[in-house]
Amino acid sequence: MAQTEPNLDHDVSWFLLPPYWAKMVVGLISLLCFVNSYDGDFVFDDSEAIINNKDLRAETPLGDLWHHDFWGSKLSSNTSHKSYRPLTVLTFRINYLFAGGFYPVGFHVINIILHCTISVLMVDVFSILLGGLQFSNKGRRLNLTPKTSLLAALLFAVHPVHTECVAGIVGRADLLCALFFLLSFLGYCKAFREHKDGHHFSLFWVLVSVLLGAVAMLCKEQGITVLGLNAVFDALVINKLNVLEFVQKLLHKDKSLEAINYNYYYSLNAWLLLCPWWLCFDWSMGCIPLIKSVSDWRIIALAALWFCLIGLICQALCSEDSHKRRILTLGLGFLIIPFLPASNLFFRVGFVVAERVIYLPSIGYCILFTYGFSLLSKKAKKKKILAAAVLGLLLINVMRSALRSSQWRSEEQLFRSALSVCPLNAKVHYNVGKNLADKGNQSAAIKYYREAVRLNPKYVHAMNNLGNILKERNELQEAEELLSLAVQIQPDFAAAWMNLGIVQNSLRRFEEAEQSYWTAIKHRKKYPDCYYNLGRLYADLNRHIDALNAWRNATVLKPEHSLAWNNMIILLDNTGNLAQAEAVGREALELIPNDHSLMFSLANVLGKSQKYKESEALFLKAIKANPNAASYHGNLAVLYHRWGNLDLAKKHYEVSLKLDPMAPGTKENYNLLRRKLEQLQKKGEA
Repeated sequence: MAQTEPNLDHDVSWFLLPPYWAKMVVGLISLLCFVNSYDGDFVFDDSEAIINNKDLRAETPLGDLWHHDFWGSKLSSNTSHKSYRPLTVLTFRINYLFAGGFYPVGFHVINIILHCTISVLMVDVFSILLGGLQFSNKGRRLNLTPKTSLLAALLFAVHPVHTECVAGIVGRADLLCALFFLLSFLGYCKAFREHKDGHHFSLFWVLVSVLLGAVAMLCKEQGITVLGLNAVFDALVINKLNVLEFVQKLLHKDKSLEAINYNYYYSLNAWLLLCPWWLCFDWSMGCIPLIKSVSDWRIIALAALWFCLIGLICQALCSEDSHKRRILTLGLGFLIIPFLPASNLFFRVGFVVAERVIYLPSIGYCILFTYGFSLLSKKAKKKKILAAAVLGLLLINVMRSALRSSQWRSEEQLFRSALSVCPLNAKVHYNVGKNLADKGNQSAAIKYYREAVRLNPKYVHAMNNLGNILKERNELQEAEELLSLAVQIQPDFAAAWMNLGIVQNSLRRFEEAEQSYWTAIKHRKKYPDCYYNLGRLYADLNRHIDALNAWRNATVLKPEHSLAWNNMIILLDNTGNLAQAEAVGREALELIPNDHSLMFSLANVLGKSQKYKESEALFLKAIKANPNAASYHGNLAVLYHRWGNLDLAKKHYEVSLKLDPMAPGTKENYNLLRRKLEQLQKKGEA
């Protein structure tokens, strides 16, 4: 392919570095932007996709990954998200196995390495997109735009909108998809080479490209769009066609307000690329108020977007300069085609704006920005001032990326950072409240939950969590009102039904509580916590058989349900069924061998059965696991008291009273023991 096109580097005042140095600089700067996220926590969606995802555990067969969605649910389930990313989940599983558990550092480090690798690859990608696919006489690909391709790669590497993908572990789906997307594109480029004896076409590299595209798709659905981009590249660069397709789809006029809103969302995505200052982990639930009238001033943003797009498309299709046509079409192709799966044009997706979906489209933005910079440089008299301005922009983006990356290190920082960006987003207030509640700050959590409900009066999860806190603070009347409203809005909300039952039980409205519990179980068949609470209700009503059955159901559904096992042991103990209590206790400890509360309960039963030695061993084991439990020392003292080991009994009574001076019964038992010891001492002296 002879070099007949103008060179973008000719008028650009920018750094010229050897290829390896250019890639090293891009890699190091991309690392600098996001390295401070390496020791961050699991935040936001990481909990569901990683911590609560059973597909990461060794006991889950590897084959299940191919039948489950990204979150670990069966694809055939009605509740499945239908996001099919088995290869991404496989990398999470490998992380988990190598780390020996859920330690976030390893997960974060892999994400950072992936972004650095992608940024380095972008040097080669941009050299092809901006300079064309041209070869030396020996068949080696030439980089005709080393300066502009370096600039474009730097713009990509430091863009703050990428923070969610890099600092949020769930963003690995986008990173892996982008990596194999680019490898597929570069593989396709390798299929076309020029030698001194003419053109050379390699079917092998075409097949490799298709395979890599399939891998990209199995990392995230967006990966399939590489086939479209390879087709555009083939038409424009290989076959040098003037493509006039898909314009009608883009310019299709729909005067409905829904279409207006979607077009406004597109303009917001474009604005995040142009000015990534206002970034938020979630743009749903009122974050972006709907456009309800054509008189809304935000129509201007929509008009500006289409004015720019139509202008660029016209230039891409109608310009007499073939070089300009090629670069603009490729830039628009990379900007638009990877974005199509998230555009809501062909099918509904679960969001309207999400920073992570702009990772691949940002390549198109970098192409267009760099091309615009080269055109300005050509006309500018003071090229160094223009270059300094672009360098300043890069430095600002580096600082913004580092700042945003630090905000992703913990949920508290991440959620609070969104309050100023999306103050109308009920989900932001909900997440801030949930984070505060998890840390024990209930008073502050109530404030944010109330605001979430105010912003979205049908936000049932906020009502449920607020109702739970009010229940714990014994504000039962308001708790019942909130939970009743939640189940009225969403009748199949099982957790709210269960919590409503707990409140009704506390209000001693037992029949209503029982009905609420059974309604919860109706909507969620496998609900061990609900069976546990139902058992507590039956125990309060002295319906012992029903209570035992309910707790047994809880342990069948969740064998590690310690509270249910404990309640069974205690109820059987209190009703004099010591043999059955002992059998249940031993069964429980086989399943949960390190649970000190179970050791304690079984030790009490064994002590009453006069199996003192075995009881002592369990008490001591429980104390070793939880040395500051006053009741453990107190009951061990009672065992020694019965057994006749009075000195040891005295020792553990004193430890128990030191830990809890108000421990019920302990002081009385201790005084009895002291009197007995005094009597024994007097007899000895006599």
